[in-house]
Amino acid sequence: MQLVTDIGNTDIVLGFYRNGQWLPSLRIPTLHSPNAADYHLLVTDFLQNQHLQQVKLTQAVLSSVVPGETALVRQLIRQCFSIEPKLIGPEIYPLLGMEIPSPREIGTDLIANAFYAWKTYGEPCIVTDFGTALTFTVVNTSGIAGVSIAPGLRTALRALHANTAQLPQVPLQMPLSAIGRNTVHAMQAGTLWGYVGLVKEMLTRIQEEAGPCRLLATGGLVQVLTPVHELFQEIDINLTLNGLRLISEQLHATPNAPDGPQ
Repeated sequence: MQLVTDIGNTDIVLGFYRNGQWLPSLRIPTLHSPNAADYHLLVTDFLQNQHLQQVKLTQAVLSSVVPGETALVRQLIRQCFSIEPKLIGPEIYPLLGMEIPSPREIGTDLIANAFYAWKTYGEPCIVTDFGTALTFTVVNTSGIAGVSIAPGLRTALRALHANTAQLPQVPLQMPLSAIGRNTVHAMQAGTLWGYVGLVKEMLTRIQEEAGPCRLLATGGLVQVLTPVHELFQEIDINLTLNGLRLISEQLHATPNAPDGPQ
């Protein structure tokens, strides 16, 4: 069984892959906690509920865009599963075989997205990730051509609330109308329909520069922005996890592949 761990700004996801399919994943808020015990209890409860206490891992890989949480979660994996996870980072990028511009700046989640597209399709792709940030990773036959980043949907709405005196927090729901009838509806209409336009424009402009691309989407918030679904050839919530899984398989097939920085 493989363990794939993705530390994001909003959530930490532990994915378990066995016999060609994903088992239920554990998704917990990124606690920014100095205490590994805060995570340990959540993981052990999950393993018990899923009857995975005696799970034997053959591979484990860890991606993190929150450096302050990396060591804690790495320690957690050692304690719970008695395995040293391979840490995704510039040390292992030469083993992937694809071009990566600015390797010390690009997020490892975007590396995973790109590797999935590059390894799976071998043709130009754009991977749009609807997460804390809205990202567009452009992949060509050589590797990563570049990335565009915008605030994510939830981030944009929180910024409206945090930086104004009278605008409330509102639920992420796609309104039918682009014309708001009250404050909540107005914020939803302006932000969500605005992001529909943002996504369409970015995909159009990128393809004007890069040529026709296969369009892939992932990230939890893709489920909210339903009007853009028809644009994509593939929508997969597990796309990042699948990219990490493919990276893990490549690293474990490579003799003496580094585990990453200690």
